[in-house]
Amino acid sequence: MRTLLVIILLGMLVAAGYFAYSAMAIEGEPIPTEGYVALALGAGFAIVVGIGLMMLLFSAAAAATTSRRISGSAPDPPRHRACRVPVRRCCGQPPARR
Repeated sequence: MRTLLVIILLGMLVAAGYFAYSAMAIEGEPIPTEGYVALALGAGFAIVVGIGLMMLLFSAAAAATTSRRISGSAPDPPRHRACRVPVRRCCGQPPARR
């Protein structure tokens, strides 16, 4: 299954490379300066938004971990794999080790 996935992804990479090469090899007028400026601004904006979202994700995860430690709440009880309820309320079997 992994081999098929790798083959599909490599095929997509080759197709994207071919498309990029064919787009750059077309004869015609060069891109004006305004086009390059718009391209740079769009790429920069996309990078800034991506970095901001990743910072938000990591800060939210860190805040959740910190608040659980500060409040002193106990971690979630272990759950049984078959019925997904806490082990004490389940069939009495200990949870499977990972």
